[in-house]
Amino acid sequence: MPINKPNRKATSRKKRLAEAILALTSLKFGPKQRNETAAYTLLALLDLQSDAAWSDAQAPLRGITPIIDFIATAYGNRYAPNTRETIRDDAVKFFVEEGLLLRNPDEPHRPTNSGKTVYQIEPTALALLRKFGTAAWTPALQNYLVSRESLKHEIARKRDLTRVPVTLPDGSEVALSPGGQNPLIKSIIEHFCPIFAPGGVVLYIGDTQNKFVHLEAAGLAALGVSLDSASKIPDVIVHYRAKNWLILIEAVTSAGPVDGKRRKELKTLFALCKAGLVFVTAFENRRTMQAFVSHIAWESEVWIADDPDHMIHFNGERFLGPYPDVTAQS
Repeated sequence: MPINKPNRKATSRKKRLAEAILALTSLKFGPKQRNETAAYTLLALLDLQSDAAWSDAQAPLRGITPIIDFIATAYGNRYAPNTRETIRDDAVKFFVEEGLLLRNPDEPHRPTNSGKTVYQIEPTALALLRKFGTAAWTPALQNYLVSRESLKHEIARKRDLTRVPVTLPDGSEVALSPGGQNPLIKSIIEHFCPIFAPGGVVLYIGDTQNKFVHLEAAGLAALGVSLDSASKIPDVIVHYRAKNWLILIEAVTSAGPVDGKRRKELKTLFALCKAGLVFVTAFENRRTMQAFVSHIAWESEVWIADDPDHMIHFNGERFLGPYPDVTAQS
C-alpha cells in the first residue's frame, strides 16, 4: 500500500530533524544544544526545508520570532510565545558563544536587547553544513573543529571593535556593549562626573549585556549598600566623596527617567546608605528630554549631554544635593 503524502512529509521532517541533531552532536555541542529545539533552531537559521538538500542551506538574518515562525511553517511544530527565552538561552545564545552564529552582523552597533536583534549562520559553519551527508563532511568537520577556537577569537575580536570604551575618573577603562544608552553612559562618566562630582568614584555601571560590567562592591559595602542582581539598579552610581553624596543616575534614551515612582524605588533600595542620595536623569539632548519632562520627579536633577556644563534642577531649596528624606544614614 503506497505511503500517502502527509505521511511522506512527516517522515521527511523527522529524518531532517534527526540529521540536524546528528550535525550538532558532531559539532561537539552538549545535550541542551543538540536537542529537538536546538535542532529546529539550526534548521531555521539555515532556511532548510525538510525536502531540500543540505547543500541548499542558506544564511538568512532571523530574530527569535521569525525562527519560531519558520519552525511552525516548515516543520509543523508550534512553540508558544513564552518559549522565546528557551530558544534564546538554550540554543541561540550558546550557538553565538561557540561561533556557530553571528549576532547582528548587519548592524554590529545594534543594542544587545534590541527587539530588532537578528542572527545569522557564520560563513565557515555554513560551508561546512552544506557538506553534511556527503563524503566531504568528515574531513571538513575535522578541519572546522581544529580551527574553531581561532575562529571564535576572531569573531570576539571583531565584536570588541564595536564596543564603547569608557574612561573612568581614575584613568582605568571599561568596555560597554554597542548601541542603546551606552554612548550616553560614556558621556555621563567622562563629562558629568568631572564637572559635577570631581574626584568621585564610579561604583557601578550597568550594561545590557552584562548587568555588573563595572562594580565596586567593597566601595558600596562601605556605604552600607549591597546590590542584588534581581534589583532594579540605576544605570550609573557615583560616590562624590567630597560631599559624601551617592549620585544615582538613570541614562534615558527611550524610557526610564527618575519619576516619582522611580525616586521612591531608589530611596527604598538605598535606604541603609551612609551617604546622602542625589537623583539624576541624564538625556542625550533637549529633544529627548521634552518627551519626559512632565514625568521628572521633584527634588531631582536633569543633565543633558549636549549641554554638559549645565544642570536642570527640579524644585527644592538646594541645587544638586540630598534632601532631608534621603540624607546620609548615621
